[in-house]
Amino acid sequence: MKRRVFLVCSVVGTAGCLEVLEGNGEEIREPQDIVIVEATLVRDNPGTEEERVYVWGVARNESDRRWSYVEIRATFYDEEGEELDSVIENVPDVTSGEEWPFEIEYPHFGEDAAAVADYELEPATGV
Repeated sequence: MKRRVFLVCSVVGTAGCLEVLEGNGEEIREPQDIVIVEATLVRDNPGTEEERVYVWGVARNESDRRWSYVEIRATFYDEEGEELDSVIENVPDVTSGEEWPFEIEYPHFGEDAAAVADYELEPATGV
């Protein structure tokens, strides 16, 4: 079973330092020209017990290299800006110039999903 260890530090004046090591020792790095081209928060069945919320978007590799691993983390927030949950979507083997759609679903339904008011996306890459 592969496990990931996350080390997140925030330092004033930097874009944040996110370093992730996978179980196989491959290093995950801060985004290297992975651009979110578009993204929107989508609601299905609003006001019901089946209400579902997800971020639909498109990302593009604007670097001149192929990445063996790309992940996009969606962090979901309520109206007060409090973090509700965070979910990671990943894509293996992304070539230079490649563009791909993604969908990251909030892991709760109904009233919990209705509480989602905003989101933030954070890409990361692996060699």
